[in-house]
Amino acid sequence: MTDPAVEIHLRIRVEPDRRDDLLAFLREAIPFYESPGGIRVRLVERDGDPNRFIEFVEYATEADYERDQHRVEHDPEMKRYLERWRAILAEPPVVEVYRAVTPPGNG
Repeated sequence: MTDPAVEIHLRIRVEPDRRDDLLAFLREAIPFYESPGGIRVRLVERDGDPNRFIEFVEYATEADYERDQHRVEHDPEMKRYLERWRAILAEPPVVEVYRAVTPPGNG
């Protein structure tokens, strides 16, 4: 994927005994999350704190993002995945949405 048009950053924390649960869950969930196309999911771990992560959800286009938001709100299977994901977390996620911008003079 080239630079994404939209990125969601999900800042999450798990209890120490749930780290492996998160990783196992994402191995299963990421293919489903990415299945519509135009979506890439990545996970990074905070240096020095193996229980803090940022999950990046990157969308190739604004339309991909909008379609996926509809799926989050209306698709029963997606709702089940998100419910399982939230059950692994130690606290609610911090959700941040970023959109690509072109600096003046570069577009």
